[in-house]
Amino acid sequence: MKTKKDIKSREDIEKLVTAFYKSVLKDKTIGYFFTEVVKLDFDKHMPVMFDFWESVLLGGRNYSGNPMTPHFKINEKEPLKAAHFDRWLQLWEETIDYHFEGKKSEEAKTRAGQIAGLMKFKIVNS
Repeated sequence: MKTKKDIKSREDIEKLVTAFYKSVLKDKTIGYFFTEVVKLDFDKHMPVMFDFWESVLLGGRNYSGNPMTPHFKINEKEPLKAAHFDRWLQLWEETIDYHFEGKKSEEAKTRAGQIAGLMKFKIVNS
């Protein structure tokens, strides 16, 4: 069994986010949002996600924007439901647990839970 380390660097963030999106794209519950509803350009999207999570977890300063805005736009095309946010969070936590462990890894799960909860509240209840 491999020894897991904690999330400590931009490289770790990139590993986590890349692995997470690989599982998201294959997922029957939420994958179609990325492949059919939005048809994301991953070459553009991934660096933004790296910047976002680096800012959330490591205090990076490269991310600018409001993560709520694109999700409201997605919801206009295809309604986002509580189950979608729950599945996103489940996949995020599973990806972290597979690759990492430690204080920052737990914080990554907590922060994602807060983000998913806020988005779910603002979008599903709007």
